[in-house]
Amino acid sequence: MADEVQPWLLVGLGNPGKEYARHRHNVGFMVADLLADRIGAKFGRHRRSVAEVAEGRLGLGGPKLVLIKPLTYMNLSGGPVAALAQFYKVPPAQVVAVHDELDIPYGQLRVKLGGGEGGHNGLRSMSKSLGTKDYLRVRFGIGRPPGRQDPADFVLSDFSSVERKELEFLVDRAADVVESVVTRGLEWAQNAYHGG
Repeated sequence: MADEVQPWLLVGLGNPGKEYARHRHNVGFMVADLLADRIGAKFGRHRRSVAEVAEGRLGLGGPKLVLIKPLTYMNLSGGPVAALAQFYKVPPAQVVAVHDELDIPYGQLRVKLGGGEGGHNGLRSMSKSLGTKDYLRVRFGIGRPPGRQDPADFVLSDFSSVERKELEFLVDRAADVVESVVTRGLEWAQNAYHGG
């Protein structure tokens, strides 16, 4: 059960480095960066993990948020997440992963607790390292690749010019979803955001 006193761990999944910054696979980092701006926090290297971390509160006296960007590349994200969950004493029910999702059309956001990883290596690594799949996920729809493009190439490419017109709005909306999950709960967030 979620505990108001314990912080929430928000994991933005992505790959470190400028060459990956605008890729579809990096929407988790984009959302984490925006949330850091919102709570007035700056990312810095954590001494206990291969990750950048920013800490702050959601609103005056609101819940504490620990934002994480693993620096191990997507496929090994779980190690830093598990280390920081242990360091901050955060139960899996208060871990939120923000990630790209091929099985959801571009522009749609979905929230869920647990479930499969759908071939997403970042989630697979997190589930293995945390020892459970029962953490929250904010799924940012990127849609399927066009034609016969390999999904691996698709996620490791930039958003199209048409998609970029909406990207800032969608990242903003995904940050709203994260805040809603933390402050109002999973069910409220699902009811509020699953319409579009």
